[in-house]
Amino acid sequence: MTEHRPLDPPASTTIATIANDVGVSVATVSKVLNGRGDVAPGTRARVEASLDRHQYQRRARRQATSGGRVDLVFHEFDTGWAMEILRGVEAVTSAAGIGLSIAQLDGAHRPPARWLEALLADRPLGVVFVLSHLADAQQQHLRRQGIPFVVVDTDSATSASVPTVGSNNWNGGLLAARHLLELGHRRIAIISGPPDVLCSRARAAGFQSAHDEAGIVVDRELIRYGSFSAGAGHAHGLQLLQRSDRPTAIFAGSDIQAMGVLRAARQCGLRVPEDLSVIGYDNLPVSAWTDPALTTINQPLRDMAGIATQMLLDLTRGNEPATSRIDLVTELVVRESTAPPAHPH
Repeated sequence: MTEHRPLDPPASTTIATIANDVGVSVATVSKVLNGRGDVAPGTRARVEASLDRHQYQRRARRQATSGGRVDLVFHEFDTGWAMEILRGVEAVTSAAGIGLSIAQLDGAHRPPARWLEALLADRPLGVVFVLSHLADAQQQHLRRQGIPFVVVDTDSATSASVPTVGSNNWNGGLLAARHLLELGHRRIAIISGPPDVLCSRARAAGFQSAHDEAGIVVDRELIRYGSFSAGAGHAHGLQLLQRSDRPTAIFAGSDIQAMGVLRAARQCGLRVPEDLSVIGYDNLPVSAWTDPALTTINQPLRDMAGIATQMLLDLTRGNEPATSRIDLVTELVVRESTAPPAHPH
């Protein structure tokens, strides 16, 4: 029987050990550890495998008590939605005496390699990603560097290894559709967010479940996906409301999207809520000031961001979170933009 000797303790493993094991230079191993892009994929994979085999760990980082910086990375920075996230993060970093840097990915949901290289070179204490996620290799690079990260409201929730804070999007979709169905609407459209984002699909699934429990078939033509922008709400709203069999209610994937629907309704000569009920999502401060005031689903964005940031600071201090996924409660907020249909079925 062949005896399998255990690997040397992680503390005795050096970059030279890894280089010798793989048959590459010390400089190449260093490039992999630092997230550099100028390493062939096959070589990178072999180096990463050796690092895992030898349980290589970088030196422990300085614990974050005060000083240093947290990076907040949005998939896209616009609208009041992003401001609510920013306020939640800033409240925690400011109280901890830690700086805050903000970046955005121009709508992409995964950081490009060049962005990650710049981040690694700058060495923040940690990173909060918003509606964006990292490829497995990118996650490894950050972990090798000892840079913790957490995610706010995204489909990286599918990986238990990624600390994530979100809200119960399925329940939000359920509550919105139930409200409209209880008012008597039977032809309800949904304009959700991008189909490749989990929260968009979860809200649509909750919307479908409310119809299922009411025994009502959803017209597939009334299910739309797009960005969470006002432009998407306006464009889809016009398409839906110009149909001969237009819906009597529209559930929008965000309050900003709902504002685009409100404009589309006005352009079609429809009154809200007399001719069309509209419900949004997020409960941004501006939703109480639309005309009419917007019925919406409250998503506690500031709390989500604050909890995610606190999780991140705990990780910088070497404290693992009790759970890798936290979902906060979503609630219906009824205002003036929803009412029974003018001609109930």
